[in-house]
Parts: sequence; C-alpha cells; structure tokens
Amino acid sequence: MSAFSRRILCLPAAALLTAAAGCSFSDSDGTRPVPTPSAAAAGMCRTLQGHLPGTVDGLDRSSTGPDSDFAADWGDPAVQLRCGVARPTVLTPGSEHYNPTADAVDVNGVTWLLEKQDDGYRFTTTGRKAFVELTVPGKYAPEVNALPDLAGAVKKSVPSEL
Repeated sequence: MSAFSRRILCLPAAALLTAAAGCSFSDSDGTRPVPTPSAAAAGMCRTLQGHLPGTVDGLDRSSTGPDSDFAADWGDPAVQLRCGVARPTVLTPGSEHYNPTADAVDVNGVTWLLEKQDDGYRFTTTGRKAFVELTVPGKYAPEVNALPDLAGAVKKSVPSEL
C-alpha cells in the first residue's frame, strides 16, 4: 500500500462497541461472492481460514455461500468474510472514490477501513499484504463488535506491509 495520510481512530474497546451504533445493510439474497485472489494472497487466505474462530460476535459459523478457502460466514443474516479481495477504490489513487483520509479503526493491531453500507458496514483491512473484507449487517449493531474476534486470526495469517 502506498504511504499516504489517513484518519485512523484508535479507540478503546468500549468506544469501539458504541462507535457504529444505529447503523444499518441492504437486504440481499444472502449469498457471498467468492474472491479470486492472487497466488500470494491465496496462500495467506488459506492460512487465515485455519485461524478463523468458530464464533464471531456470539454468532456461530454458518454457510451462505459456496465452500471456499477465501470466504467464511457467521450467523443469519450472515456476517461475511472474504479474503484476497481487490484494493478498495477509496484507497486506490486515481479512482473516482479515492479518499486518502477515509475513516479507519485500529482493533488489536489490525487497521480496518470503515465503509457505511445501506444495511450495516463493510470493513476492509489496510496495511496488510492481502485485503480482508468483512460485511456486517445492521442487525448486529454496533457492527464493530465483530472486529476483535477476527483481529488475532488476521495478524497471524496476513502479514503487515511494513
């Protein structure tokens, strides 16, 4: 990732738990598209799959999409993780939506870009050798509650770019 300035909110856990209260995701068919990562990212994603927890924010692992080493789900409606996704356009210089000061949070040593959706939030890791995306429906507000459960697995599996 190129070096650029971005607002990073380093919040204590209690603040994170209330930071996104009242946010909400659009209804979808419940399936998740499976990414097709590069070979290097695929290896990290397979490692991540082995470290993912059985529960996220109290939700049990489920399956709303095809079996894949690059995706996982918890709950219904599903909290959906996808590993090896493309760089978010908000972080891509020259894209229409590029914003080098986009809001992000640091949760247990993993920085996540925050993107409000119609019904919840999409969080995407930054500063890592592969992008990991998590979508959390508004039903689970505050949506950031899912991030602490995944930070350790991401740190173990997807190295920092620094």
